[in-house]
Amino acid sequence: MRFRNFRLVEGNADLNRDRAVSSPPDPQTDALLFDAYSRAVVDVVDTVGPAVVRVAAMPDRSRQRPGGIGSGVIISPDGLILTNSHVVQGAKSARIALSDGRVIDSRLVGEDTHSDLALLRAVDVIALPFASLGDSKALKRGQLVVAIGNPLGFESTVTAGVVSALGRSLRASTGRLIDDVVQTDAALNPGNSGGPLVSSRGEVIGINTAMIAGAQGICFAVASNTASHVVSEIIRHGRVRRAYIGVGASTIPLHRRVILAHGLSQSQGVAVSDVSQGSPAELAGLKVGDIIINLESEIVGGADDFIRLMSGDRIGASTSITVLSGTEMRTLTVMPIERPE
Repeated sequence: MRFRNFRLVEGNADLNRDRAVSSPPDPQTDALLFDAYSRAVVDVVDTVGPAVVRVAAMPDRSRQRPGGIGSGVIISPDGLILTNSHVVQGAKSARIALSDGRVIDSRLVGEDTHSDLALLRAVDVIALPFASLGDSKALKRGQLVVAIGNPLGFESTVTAGVVSALGRSLRASTGRLIDDVVQTDAALNPGNSGGPLVSSRGEVIGINTAMIAGAQGICFAVASNTASHVVSEIIRHGRVRRAYIGVGASTIPLHRRVILAHGLSQSQGVAVSDVSQGSPAELAGLKVGDIIINLESEIVGGADDFIRLMSGDRIGASTSITVLSGTEMRTLTVMPIERPE
């Protein structure tokens, strides 16, 4: 009997030890963890919040176009403001409401509808609070991000979430794909467009651009590296330059026999349906019916791939294009020019 009692007590002691190991964390520890998260968000808002503005594009009466309203972020002390192209809607000027209550005027420096970005410059302002563009390539899924903007007219609204996915593609209003889009679950609503998506380091890593109506927590931002490229192109050239060779093209599937015969790693190519007279494509010998397979060793698996590869750095540069002409594989050299407006 004593033996049983001893075993029972011993069993209770083991059970108590197990309970001690699996017991919930101390409430004070939870509070400290919560405070750390809160501090991270508050620090981001304190750092970047003063640079977030409300953008009200001025109506263009000559074109009977209403002015758009959205958000923006100041990216330089001399008043460069980054926002969405669909907020500006082609307007040449916009009223900017600062976080301190001041309202200033701005003019359009340039916009790129293909990436849904626009650049404004404040008028008659010497120095403004600004935020820095970070490196979106350094982002990780699950990373804390904060969105700041003016959704539905509610000024300086803050939402927080994580990076849900990277490398998404989003189709712009022009039909062109915006590559390297950041997906987040930080809540966005109409009016957030053009506002910054900010990392916990206080760097702008995206420009909020779209949400899926009816979906929960599926929102998108144009990556900051794309924004940096667009800003530099607009400042240097007044526009974003893209290469052009003068072809009409569409995506088509490749026959299995063609894939096996040439050892291709793709199932689709780009069929040339039209070649403009006197264009770089005609001068290079590209013909209607040719199927573009590669461009400078990059696989061209569709029309979107071809458009993406026709970037501004190819303008005036000798570029090799591999095509299928019937059953023959040919490599041509083309000299792209700047795409006409």
